[in-house]
Amino acid sequence: MKIVIPGGSGRVGHILARHFHQKGDDVVILSRHPNTTDPWRTIHWDGVALGRWLAELDGSDVCINLAGRSVNCRYHSANREAILQSRVRSTQILHQAIATVQRPPSVWLNASTATIYRHALDRPMDEATGELGGNEPGAPDTWNFSIQVAKAWEQAFFAATTPATRQIALRSAITLSPDKGGVFDVLLGLVRHGLGGTILPGTQFVSWIHEYDFIRSVEFLIERQDLSGVVNLASPNPVANRVFLQELRQAWGTRIGLPTARWMLELGAFFLRTESELVLKSRRVVPSRLLSAGFSFAYPGWAEAARELVSRWRDR
Repeated sequence: MKIVIPGGSGRVGHILARHFHQKGDDVVILSRHPNTTDPWRTIHWDGVALGRWLAELDGSDVCINLAGRSVNCRYHSANREAILQSRVRSTQILHQAIATVQRPPSVWLNASTATIYRHALDRPMDEATGELGGNEPGAPDTWNFSIQVAKAWEQAFFAATTPATRQIALRSAITLSPDKGGVFDVLLGLVRHGLGGTILPGTQFVSWIHEYDFIRSVEFLIERQDLSGVVNLASPNPVANRVFLQELRQAWGTRIGLPTARWMLELGAFFLRTESELVLKSRRVVPSRLLSAGFSFAYPGWAEAARELVSRWRDR
């Protein structure tokens, strides 16, 4: 297969590119900052206008759009505008591109996010019964902003039909791999230094997916021509923050983990130029459509997934 990944220079894009390249597929990354050291091809694009990258899309089999400015930043006005526009505009230009080329890809997977659902402590959120957020009383402004971005992103994606190209929006939870600098690497770093205790209150749910299941679910969706629309990519077993960190400590082999109060987290997030929403909002997302379609998770539970990730992290 020929697989084109706009915005594929980030961590999730690298996970997919590495896998498909190792399988022998023709992988092409579209990036604002091409990396010539990767073994797959990287083509420049700006995510706004058509360019020579159009020739790569023409005749390709799969488009996986991951383009968008990182949300791991402070949500001031300039960053908010960049986060929103980078997602909406790149999706819009891909619509134009797919309508232009003579041989469009047969399937287009567009990134979305599990944070589109409301702060959920009471029940799981799936594609059919999940409640979209944005209007919860007392929710922080940053939470509502993230939800509005997700809604605008999906609206841009489904704004026009692509008769020859199946469309799937990936409402993905955090993808965990042992790669250096990734989310798991950061969390394990806290545990290793005795700081991986409960992030209070600890009842907020963590939705996650092991990198192996993320890759397999993407392949599953590419192959299953009967699936389109919105699909949740997450383990079927989200866990409370307290349990998530406890089982990560057990996987590493330590019981020590100092708890983190909300005020400490807010202070740390300020100095790290990020937002506390990433760990305080309760994401209780389940993948009902994948399960109903017959997808089987290799790592459905966090304890087993954490042990496997820790083992590979040690090997690295």
